Amino acid sequence: MMYPEWTKKKKKAVTFSYDDGVTQDFRLVELLNKYNLKCTFNINSELLGTCGRLIRNGMKISHYKVDPAHVKMLYEGHEVAVHTLDHPNLTSLSKEEIIRQVEEDRKNLEELVGYPIVGMAYPCGGVNNDDRVAEIIKNNTSIKYCRTITNTDSFDIQENLYRFNPNVYHVLEFDRMMEMGKKFVEMTPDKPQVFYIWGHSYEMDFESDYWARLEEFFKLISGHDDIFYGTNKEVLL
Repeated sequence: MMYPEWTKKKKKAVTFSYDDGVTQDFRLVELLNKYNLKCTFNINSELLGTCGRLIRNGMKISHYKVDPAHVKMLYEGHEVAVHTLDHPNLTSLSKEEIIRQVEEDRKNLEELVGYPIVGMAYPCGGVNNDDRVAEIIKNNTSIKYCRTITNTDSFDIQENLYRFNPNVYHVLEFDRMMEMGKKFVEMTPDKPQVFYIWGHSYEMDFESDYWARLEEFFKLISGHDDIFYGTNKEVLL
């Protein structure tokens, strides 16, 4: 198994992944930069600039998508990755439509950010990926890794990067995230380990203390000399 470049110097890495390209990402990026953390943002290019709202606990939550003109500036220093053109469940689509959704999104995003895009997160909840979809993407697109929404307790580097499982779903699993974070900070592994956190920044508006909770986690996980902090691409490839 080929290990990523960072493993030549360190045995632990932390990376974040946030989906949908919503305007709450402005606040999230500011917080990530404050603690020198790196993130990959998975974006639906055909939905950029659109407006929407979600209802959570009787509250209206903004679900506005970032304007295309702001994408390059907002995510500078982080990584932009594919999330398909308009967020369909790929398991229900034909081979041709899967390729179109992935490749056209990649091309659109590359025009916005000005660099090659090689990563992706599967859109939709529930069963949003399978071996068929993964093989289609692997064999017919320029994508090199795809993140699922299936959490794993293991920090081991995974061999199947086209169905890569994250560790924890940020503030919606806050206690688990803090517990895993403390374990990760304290461990001294003899082989490379990766702690992968994912979510959506609009979810931080669900409760009044979610942003403070996330910053509490950032304080815990950041600033450790034995940890490499990188984007998904930097950590996985």
